[in-house]
Amino acid sequence: MADIKLLKDTATQVRRDIIRMVHQATCGHPGASLGCADFFTALYFEVMEHDKSFNMKGKNEDVFFLSNGHISPVWYSVLARSGYFPIEELATFRKLNSRLQGHPATHEKLPGIRIASGSLGQGVSVAIGAALAKRLDNDNKLVYCLTGDGELQEGQIWEALMFAAHHKVDNLIVTVDWNGRQIDGDNDDVMSLGDLPGKWSTFGWEVLHMDGNSMEEVLKVLSLAKTKTGQGKPIVILMKTEMGFGVDYMMGTHAWHGKAPNDEQTAVALTQLQETLGDYPVNN
Repeated sequence: MADIKLLKDTATQVRRDIIRMVHQATCGHPGASLGCADFFTALYFEVMEHDKSFNMKGKNEDVFFLSNGHISPVWYSVLARSGYFPIEELATFRKLNSRLQGHPATHEKLPGIRIASGSLGQGVSVAIGAALAKRLDNDNKLVYCLTGDGELQEGQIWEALMFAAHHKVDNLIVTVDWNGRQIDGDNDDVMSLGDLPGKWSTFGWEVLHMDGNSMEEVLKVLSLAKTKTGQGKPIVILMKTEMGFGVDYMMGTHAWHGKAPNDEQTAVALTQLQETLGDYPVNN
């Protein structure tokens, strides 16, 4: 049975990592990273069957693809804290010659990263390809993918949705970070997504809903999604989150989509996110 307190403590520490990383780099994307900390923590510490020794092909293990690659801070933190690389390396985020680039990349050979991402709209297509490869390999493990809601304004996403449903790619679980905001403002102001559940359902997907800032619900719905695999339909979880979750002045606005907090703002954020599992060290 999942240790809810430990998972919540881990998610809080991940949020501290995000704030510190982006502050030290003076750039990055804290908003959606903070909003997705519970999801990533649950996925890597409880839900996925994955191997931290890391094999690029990912055969006989669950694999994850991050489509909205700009939220790399949350992924790097969870990868490090689940054992893929040393936690101390988080201090190199966005520095010259670092393996922790602003958007995940494969050239640096960072364990856990299977594709370069950040060019929005591509991750779901890649995840479908990986799911089909597992089918060809008689590999019964699952493929997970996270995409942003603003990213759904990319046309390639909808081509991928049609393809996955037509080919019954039912070893795939896609989650949408449905926070309602993107770089230029609210989704409804930039380009409304309309009836998002209805669209995914009409395209032939099994649609689930989840509060992405409730650890208990994240665990419940991710577990439910797993039980629905293998039934002829790809699965999507529409995950409601709040950008900047855990830091009061970052919530309720798109302003922190891609903006680093200054020294004073960082101190306030870290006061609200009390240290739980130990901060990574920084060499000055």
